[in-house]
Amino acid sequence: MPEINNITVVGAGLMGHGIAQAFAQKGLAVTLYDLGEDLLTKATASIEENLRTFVEMGLETPDGAARALERISTTTSLPSALESADLALEAAPEILELKQALFADMDRHAPEQAILASNTSMLSISRFGSEVRDPGRLIITHWFNPPHIVPVVEVVMGQGTRQQTKKAVCDLLSRIGKTPVLVNQEIPGFLVNRIQTAMFREVLSLLEMGVASAEDIDRAIMGSFGLRLSVQGVLKTMDLAGLDLMLKGCGYLFGHIAGGTEVPEVLREKVARGQLGAKSGQGFFSYADAAPGAVDAPPGKARDKALLTILKALQEGRA
Repeated sequence: MPEINNITVVGAGLMGHGIAQAFAQKGLAVTLYDLGEDLLTKATASIEENLRTFVEMGLETPDGAARALERISTTTSLPSALESADLALEAAPEILELKQALFADMDRHAPEQAILASNTSMLSISRFGSEVRDPGRLIITHWFNPPHIVPVVEVVMGQGTRQQTKKAVCDLLSRIGKTPVLVNQEIPGFLVNRIQTAMFREVLSLLEMGVASAEDIDRAIMGSFGLRLSVQGVLKTMDLAGLDLMLKGCGYLFGHIAGGTEVPEVLREKVARGQLGAKSGQGFFSYADAAPGAVDAPPGKARDKALLTILKALQEGRA
């Protein structure tokens, strides 16, 4: 399979523009597609701001940032976006019918040798890509927000994905400095989101029981295993503690941990009241009067700088 050099990102929203930036910063030509010029203008402005943050953190030069931006072209024409693609990566909302329609169009307009990828975080590409004539070129690359910073990308093969498609995608991700993690089964939620959602269930249960406040729950996690996990992972944490101790602890606690299949009422009530989090100004925390850069402010520049600081420290520690 030829080397991948031309990338098309289908969808310029929350994830799409960051994915486009990640490729462009590593020298690849990127075409960013969305339905309207206003969406593309907003996406370009976000990429410019992200690149300024990289420059401020010493992770990019002003010239390098300018060249990365030059590598990204935008269009509202899907056929034009796809005509020269080596890899077409869909980053649209998690709506099955929308993805089915997009993949039918991607299959129609992209070159026959192009890989067709999805950034879905939970849906089956074997299902929404079922009309693609060559299932061997289908694959999931599930990035994590913010995608221009977070290293890991889950790689999930569909039922008909060719091995050479997987290899080409993993090689590409490694080439741009990402960490591809192969998920061996196309199961709902894949790997990371299943683990994360299991934690969400227990956290919501503890909050519902009044065991601790929202502030103290987050403070406890950030200052304990949340800090530790970035350097040693879950299974190594178990190894270092001793698996005999883990066996004893799991045997005692598993019966006390939330295990239901219903969404906790505390989350249902928040959504019913229109308290949707940062985007509505109120969730488990209030965002209406948060100062820029405050701990409880909506994600943005301050969060990205904190994440980049952690990444720099980890890279220096492993050098």
